[in-house]
Amino acid sequence: MSELTITLLRLGYLALLWFLVLSAITVLRRDLYGTRIIDRRRAAGKASTESPVPVGETPRAPRRARGTGGPTRLVVTEGPLRGTTLPLGSSAVLVGRAPSCTLVLDDDYSSSRHARIFPQGDQWFVEDLGSTNGTFVGEQRVEQPTPVPTGTAVRIGQSLLELQR
Repeated sequence: MSELTITLLRLGYLALLWFLVLSAITVLRRDLYGTRIIDRRRAAGKASTESPVPVGETPRAPRRARGTGGPTRLVVTEGPLRGTTLPLGSSAVLVGRAPSCTLVLDDDYSSSRHARIFPQGDQWFVEDLGSTNGTFVGEQRVEQPTPVPTGTAVRIGQSLLELQR
């Protein structure tokens, strides 16, 4: 072999080693810092400042579609996000690990798009979206959209969610 061929092989081997080192660093960084969580309250605050309320009028709170007896918030009572509270409106709450979900769980036992909690009439329902480990209302596994009474535990991975007034 010529000296040029040996030098090119050495440089190729060196480039391959650096590629592997940088790949390992990228994986470690992703494991340390986890999923990027978007602060939706800050984004909502910016949206409200873009459409100002006319002078002399007071801003109104969003209307609820249900009566006053239904749940008004979703609370994480167990798991990595214990104490997190989401206000409930008239739209569905998507729960999972994906950053696009309404409630982003930092939990290895939940799927990217794990479950959906949605209102229908005067009740709230939970629907499993084909997750690997399943969704449970109380001790029963959810196979179809299931009503969730206020105060009943919904288990998604290691997290326990509860609808509260």
